[in-house]
Amino acid sequence: MTEKVLMKGNEALAEAAIRCGCRFFFGYPITPQTEVSAYMAKQMPKVGGTFLQAESEIAAINMVYGAAGAGARVMTSSSSPGISLKQEGISYIVGADLPCVIVNIVRGGPGLGGIQPAQSDYFQATKGGGHGDYHLIVYAPSSVQELADLTGRAFDKSDQYRIPAMIMGDGMLGQMMEPVAFAPAIDPSELPEKPWATTGTKMKRKKNVINSLYLTPAELEDLNRDRAVRYQEVQEKETLWDTYLAEDADILLVAYGTLARIATSAIDMARSKGMKVGLIRPITLWPFPSAVIAEYAQKKVQFLTVEMSMGQMVEDVRLAVEGRCPVHFYGRTGGMVPDQEELLHEIARLMQERKEG
Repeated sequence: MTEKVLMKGNEALAEAAIRCGCRFFFGYPITPQTEVSAYMAKQMPKVGGTFLQAESEIAAINMVYGAAGAGARVMTSSSSPGISLKQEGISYIVGADLPCVIVNIVRGGPGLGGIQPAQSDYFQATKGGGHGDYHLIVYAPSSVQELADLTGRAFDKSDQYRIPAMIMGDGMLGQMMEPVAFAPAIDPSELPEKPWATTGTKMKRKKNVINSLYLTPAELEDLNRDRAVRYQEVQEKETLWDTYLAEDADILLVAYGTLARIATSAIDMARSKGMKVGLIRPITLWPFPSAVIAEYAQKKVQFLTVEMSMGQMVEDVRLAVEGRCPVHFYGRTGGMVPDQEELLHEIARLMQERKEG
């Protein structure tokens, strides 16, 4: 049996990255993810890796671009305003078809906002925060164990599809401590080769060029169409979700990340009062589990989307439901976190309306 250790979420994420072969980290401190950088600063030299605190978030993401182009497993982390600064670099990385992992431990916004947990970066993460036709693979863990597990998956899938992957948590997940078991460490030399990387030809092959500038419109269109084919494959093969007491539910909550845990507690309370309530938890925010939501929508349930925002994921739920049944929304913002009693009250209100309707 794998031994578990008690770790803070931010540190567990960093340890998982090191164990799965990440040897380059470029970042800049910002609350509530600073422990990721601090852990990397201590541990990277011990494994022969490189940690560098850049002069800015903009510099950090462009260092990621360089290391990724050379075929390295590389990661950066930040929180909401810092991710905004990285957006141009992220678009360039996508345009060059490079894999990397980007961590966003979300805080309240817009602007500098506050340092408390939020989920208001959903649009930025899932709709492409920079310019151009692109997606990131976006994972939304709900526990420290899942944070560690999905970090390894993020590196693997990013390498497989040559699409940057994002781990999107929040201040609660980054700061909480829970037992976590890690997968065995990987020797970076044993990772699959990247024949496209700029590692030097050694006079044995044509030179590789990493670039995102294409002045011929037809060539750029072909590249965007090729990426669209990859995005379709990711949607078909890599969509992740979980359900809880969903099969007989009259009302289905849709929630992700740590808020899904609060929603689960509210569902248990509702069930104890005889209300049939369940949960769909997206684990990948992109690709979004539209098909599973559409399937449940055929049962004529009601959906209650719960978010720490003014309402962002709810738009994807409505698109998936396609008007077959009602989609309601409950959200808190600015770093306010709804508790299970709030959610139970909203569930009870909707149940009463359902009976009266």
